[in-house]
Amino acid sequence: MLSARPLGSVIQGALSRGLEVRLHPDISVEDMRVGKFLVVQGNQVRFFCLLTDVTLGTASPRIFANPPLPGDTFLQEVLAGSGTFGTIELSPMLMLSADANTALAQQLAEGNGSSGSNGAKNGKANNGSGLASFEANTSTELQLLPVKTIPSHFSQVYDASESDFRAVFGWEDDPTRKNFAIGKPLDMDVPVCLDLDRFVERSNGVFGKSGTGKSFLTRLLLSGVIRKQAAVNLIFDMHSEYGWEAQCEGKGISTVKGLRQLFPGQVEIYTLDPESTKRRGIRDAQELYLSYEQIDVEDLSLVQRELNLSEASIENAIILRNEFGAAWIRQLLTMSNDEIQLFCEERRGNKSSIMALQRKLFRLDELKYIRNSCPFNYVKKIIESLAAGKHVVIEFGSQSDMLSYMLATNVITRRIHGHYVKEADKFLQSKNLADKPRQLVITIEEAHRFLDPISVRSTIFGTIAREMRKYFVTLLVVDQRPSGIDNEVMSQIGTRITALLNDDKDIEAIFTGVSGGQSLRSVLSKLDSKQQALVLGHAVPMPVVVKTRPYDAKFYEEIGDVDVAALPTEELLDAAAAAKADLGF
Repeated sequence: MLSARPLGSVIQGALSRGLEVRLHPDISVEDMRVGKFLVVQGNQVRFFCLLTDVTLGTASPRIFANPPLPGDTFLQEVLAGSGTFGTIELSPMLMLSADANTALAQQLAEGNGSSGSNGAKNGKANNGSGLASFEANTSTELQLLPVKTIPSHFSQVYDASESDFRAVFGWEDDPTRKNFAIGKPLDMDVPVCLDLDRFVERSNGVFGKSGTGKSFLTRLLLSGVIRKQAAVNLIFDMHSEYGWEAQCEGKGISTVKGLRQLFPGQVEIYTLDPESTKRRGIRDAQELYLSYEQIDVEDLSLVQRELNLSEASIENAIILRNEFGAAWIRQLLTMSNDEIQLFCEERRGNKSSIMALQRKLFRLDELKYIRNSCPFNYVKKIIESLAAGKHVVIEFGSQSDMLSYMLATNVITRRIHGHYVKEADKFLQSKNLADKPRQLVITIEEAHRFLDPISVRSTIFGTIAREMRKYFVTLLVVDQRPSGIDNEVMSQIGTRITALLNDDKDIEAIFTGVSGGQSLRSVLSKLDSKQQALVLGHAVPMPVVVKTRPYDAKFYEEIGDVDVAALPTEELLDAAAAAKADLGF
């Protein structure tokens, strides 16, 4: 299970700050990359580690004072390994006992570690406690445990093998788990999998600065959730990138498929701007409108900054709502100055604040999806689609400014969350699985606008993030400024998939509530600007840097529905068995 060539020896370390390893003379320090996955074999325990730093060392200060000349290769070779050497710092993440290691080696030798379906039959990639585990033919359960000790002096360090990755991250075709390969290690051709059951049960985040591929990462994750039927998705598509197709960056015009093209029978598109949607060639999108009666004072509080509303205006809005009920906005917009004066005298309102509120709410008339009244409840139609297992993408088209986006997402989500609260209460009372609501994942962009310390108490998204899975609704937040998100909410983010970040505050925010996050800061800051991400949290046993899975024609083929008619009888049976496993039968 260990590679034949050791890389170095452990020379010192501590449980709190990690291990220092001196590389062997025949190992080039240039082959050691931050984020690399390595294995330390101790006397009794095997440790799975992440490389967090690389340094150069010398045996004597005299070498600093009189280094070899550039052309003196002989002296350089004499000093290499003895006078000069490379060291690396490792952060142990998981450990495996010697007995379990032996049993796992036997299991893998018997075929359980193979990549095919036969190898997956006896494996378990993740148990309920969050620790990766395997079940051998002898029914002996092997657990990867949290690190509570360190290896002894001169323990040897090895490159991680394919079996190591499978032991920790499982494999995608495991019929007992809804695993999804998000990418591969930086230096190996082995898939790194997320456990989607664990992924959807908590709120999660995709972070990275602009241009690092957050939208591609999000489409990748959503495709996996749909394909494995781990949850239903409600996606607020601010820039129309997830529904039908999206444009790629770079020279020329090229596009990638959206979720509707990949899963035509499972994804529905609703649009708040039908004209823009038709111009882009999407013919089967359903229109979506909201009425004034669906907008509450709490929704206006969220866009208080965008509408330039004062606290006095919000307080007078509450007075109006208490007087006129759900139709208070429509009533206010039709009131004359004299009617406002009379209302203020009778209800002790402030005339200037109510007039300012009326003047600023006229901006809502500019939103294409706002109506005085709607022929039927469009949000109820979305709820029915989600209950039927359909995934819903809501496109904004030209209505993607922050006022429009924040208002619509909050109004729609508040009503959907209210429905889920009632359904969850019904399920808790009946204890009948038939009453259990489908797990719902709501995807929002520019998440810091909804979850900043000021707004988080007045937005439904803050409530959902804090409640976690209590009512079967979680969030997938996509953002380039995680430092703008409230610390309490960040601490509740279960799995964080983070592309390159440069700002120190953003990097610090990523590790809010993460034990040992300090050692991972250098890993995150050294990522490439494209197609690399640090994955850590609830859905993976340990942090890992991956080269993210390409979102291309090969992925379409792998993730798309199987053409059942083209399968031979034997493969058809296998496909049926896999489908049943995905559904939990």
